[in-house]
Amino acid sequence: MPITSETRLREIYGPPIPRSVTKEIDRLDQHARAFIAKSPFLLLSSSDGTRIDVSPKGDRPGFVVVEDDEHLLIPDWPGNSRIDGLRNILKHGHVGLIFLIPSVRETLRVNGRATIHDEPEFLEQCALKGRLPLTVLRVAVEEVFLHCAKSLLRSKLWQADSWPETRPIPTMSEMIRDMSGDAEIAYESDEAMTERYIGILEKEGR
Repeated sequence: MPITSETRLREIYGPPIPRSVTKEIDRLDQHARAFIAKSPFLLLSSSDGTRIDVSPKGDRPGFVVVEDDEHLLIPDWPGNSRIDGLRNILKHGHVGLIFLIPSVRETLRVNGRATIHDEPEFLEQCALKGRLPLTVLRVAVEEVFLHCAKSLLRSKLWQADSWPETRPIPTMSEMIRDMSGDAEIAYESDEAMTERYIGILEKEGR
């Protein structure tokens, strides 16, 4: 039987560790600002109220702009145009963010409410070498706290000696061909795909 109550969960886990509660703040202090300034990658979760999506976002360190103690700006650049997260935010603005910094074992979590903007004053704050993003997410911060290092230590995410020597899964084109059932999808090697992506990034000025 599935667990259906917090009472049962507390019987298993016990009360929260006091430090895990007191570490939570409702603003971007100097430590949160510094973490975001050094982070080149985040995961953004969103929901339309019935389904949940998690999207990776990455760029140069500090690509997320701290507007003030209570607001973040996240640029959205051209991609596959699925816009799953953006459509979710139109319906249900709550989002969750996890920021990562290579070699740092802690992560930063930010929860808040997002709105989507294409006004010049927001786009220009996120400009990259004269290029403007398509839209900008403005996140009104509600909760900020650090996650401890245990998950990254367990996974050995930043330990290069634990990484596989060769790609451990099929290429993206092979997986998409199998997932979609479309045998006409052309094979593209991992090296060719990476070269194609690098070409796109160079055109974007990265």
